[in-house]
Amino acid sequence: MRVPVSLGVPLADVLLLGGVVAPRPDGKPAMWNVSTGKPAYLNAIDPATGNQLVSAPLPGADGSWAVTAAPDGVYAGTYGNAHLYRWKPGAGDVAEDLGLPLAGQTFIWSLTSDADGKIWGGTFPGGKVFRFDPETRAYTDFGQVVAGQTYVRSLACAGGKVYSGSYAAAHIAELDPATGSITELPAPPGLGTIEGKAVYDLDAYGGRLYARIGSDLPGPLFVYDLATRTWTDEIPDAHGLKISPPDSGGGIYLIQRSELRRYDPATKQLTATGLTFTGKVQNTRSIGWAELGLADYPGRSVVGTLWRGEMFRYNPATGASAILDTKVRKEPIEILALGGGGRKTVYAGGFLNGGLGTVRTDTGVSAFHRFAQIESILQAADGTVWLGVYPESRLYRYRPDQPWNSPEYSPGGPPGTPPNPELVFNLGPQLQARSKCLAEVDGKIAVGTVPAGDRLGGGVAVYDPVSGNWEFTRNISQDESLFALAAYEGVVYGGASVTGGLSTTPPTRKAGAVFAWDVNRREKLWEIEPVSTEGTVSALAIGPDRRLWGLAGHTLFAVDRQTHAIVHTFELGTRSTGGSIVVSRSKLFVSVDGGLIYRVDPLAPHRDPVLIVAYPHRRLTGHQDGKLYFNRVAELFVVDPRS
Repeated sequence: MRVPVSLGVPLADVLLLGGVVAPRPDGKPAMWNVSTGKPAYLNAIDPATGNQLVSAPLPGADGSWAVTAAPDGVYAGTYGNAHLYRWKPGAGDVAEDLGLPLAGQTFIWSLTSDADGKIWGGTFPGGKVFRFDPETRAYTDFGQVVAGQTYVRSLACAGGKVYSGSYAAAHIAELDPATGSITELPAPPGLGTIEGKAVYDLDAYGGRLYARIGSDLPGPLFVYDLATRTWTDEIPDAHGLKISPPDSGGGIYLIQRSELRRYDPATKQLTATGLTFTGKVQNTRSIGWAELGLADYPGRSVVGTLWRGEMFRYNPATGASAILDTKVRKEPIEILALGGGGRKTVYAGGFLNGGLGTVRTDTGVSAFHRFAQIESILQAADGTVWLGVYPESRLYRYRPDQPWNSPEYSPGGPPGTPPNPELVFNLGPQLQARSKCLAEVDGKIAVGTVPAGDRLGGGVAVYDPVSGNWEFTRNISQDESLFALAAYEGVVYGGASVTGGLSTTPPTRKAGAVFAWDVNRREKLWEIEPVSTEGTVSALAIGPDRRLWGLAGHTLFAVDRQTHAIVHTFELGTRSTGGSIVVSRSKLFVSVDGGLIYRVDPLAPHRDPVLIVAYPHRRLTGHQDGKLYFNRVAELFVVDPRS
C-alpha cells in the first residue's frame, strides 16, 4: 500500500456570511459575523479598530448565513450540523451549543428575533420555521410554511407576525404565531414569475417589509407597507444582504449600484454617500450603527462588514468614510477542484470561499489568489489554464505566464494590466449554475454544466479560442446534469446525473447516462445508461486502450466507442459515491468510496484491479511527473503509484 505525503494547505482566506451589529462584552456595538471553517467561528469585531473582541468556535458547524441578536446574546444558526448556538455576555470565547432545533433539517438558512426576545429560524430541506424560547429552552416547530418549498431563505418579524421568504419560488408568507395560520403576500408588481427565484433577504423596520428577490448578486429590493398591505416601491440593483436599521429620520442605508446609499421610504428618494465598492461581490455581511469615538466620525456612524473580512464605515454628519481590513483570521479552504499543471505545478480550486492555489510539486510551496468557487480545472495543450466557476456557470482563461489580475476578486499589477483570469462566457442567462467539468477537444474547450435553481437539464458549451465564439446545447442528455467529460477525435463524451440544480426537483430518469456528442456536426451520436441502478456517472476518461472508461457509483466500466457497447466492468469498493479516473501511459487509477485508489490495467483487463491507496480524500488528479495528487478537505497530498 502506498503512503501519501502531505503538501500542506494551499488555500486559506476569510469568508463571512451571516452577520449582525449588536452589543459586545462591554455593551458597545460590535460587528458580529460567523467566519467559515472547520469549525466555524463566531467573531465580534471592534468597528473602530478592526480588532477581534470575541472568537468563539462553533464545534460541528462549517459556517452560518443566519446570525441575529436578542437581549440575552448573539445567536448563530449553522450549516454542516444545523445547530443553534448562543453567545452570552461574559462567556468570553465560548458559544453555547443549543442543539438541533428540528430533526431531519441539515441547514438553518435564516434567523431573526421578535419583540419578546424569542428566536425564529428557517430551515432546509423541510422549508420549516421554528421558534426558540430562551427562558424555557424549548423549540416549537411551525412546519413547512409554503407547500412544496424546501428552503426558508429569509425571515423578519414585525407587529407580532413572522415573515418568511422561500426558494426556489419567491413566496413571502406571513405567519401568525398565536394561531399558526399562514397568509401569503401577493407577489411584488413587476416581478413576473416567481418560479426559480429566491426571496434572498427580508428586513422589517418602521412598519415596512423590505424584500430583496434574487441571489447574492444585485437584485430588486421591494418595499411593502404592512399597514396598508401594499407594495409601495422597488429599488433596483440592490446588493443585499442586509439593510441598516433606520436613522432618526426613518431612512435606511443599503448598498445599491456599488455605493452605500440612504433610502427614505417616505419620499422614496435615494441619496448617495460617496462610499463605493468594487469587485464581483459587494454585499453587506452585517450593517448597523455605532459610536466610534473618532475625530471624523462624530455621533453615530453606519458600520458593517464585507465578505472577505473587511469593514466599512460612513458618518452622515461629516461624510467621512473608509473600507479597512480587520483582524479576522484566515481559515483553511476545502479543495473542490484539482488539476495538473505544468512540469512542476498542480492547481487547487476552493469550495465556497473560492480561490486558486498554485502548488509547486517539488517543494509543496503554494501561492494563493482570491477568486470565485472553482468547480473544475483544465490545463490545455498550449499551457493555458481553464477554470469552470460557480455561480452562473462561468468559464475563465488563465495564463500562468502573465501577472494575476482579477478585477472581480483580487486586482493585481499596475494600472492597465489586462484581466487574468479572463472571463470567456457566462451561462447564467442559459439558466446554468455550475461549470462542473472540462475537456479539450481539437483545440476547443468543452464545458459540462449543472442547471441553476430548482430545475433539471444541464448541457455542454464549446468554446473556440481562435474565433472567440462559443455555443451552448442544453439537454443533450434529457433532464440530466453533466458531471464528467472526456474527448477524443472531435467527439465529446459526457457523463450525466439525474439530479438537478438544487437536487430538490424529483428526477424524471433513474440512471445516469453516457453520451457521445460530435462537436463539428453538433449532434448526438449515441447515448447509453451504463449502470441502471446508479443515478450519476461521476467520471470519464479515454484509456490507453482508446476505449471510454467511466465510473458510476463503484462500478468501473469500459465502452467501445464505435459500437457503444460495454465491454468490461469492475466492482471497486462498496459504496455508490462519486469518484475520479486518472490515466497514465498504460494504467488507470480510479478513486472510489471517498478513500480508495485502485490501479487498473486496461490493456490486460483479465487482471484484477489492485488497491494501492487507502486514505480518505475527495478529489484526485494526475500529473506529468507520474504522481497522483488528492485532497483531504483542505490538505493536499501526493503519492507515487510506481513506488
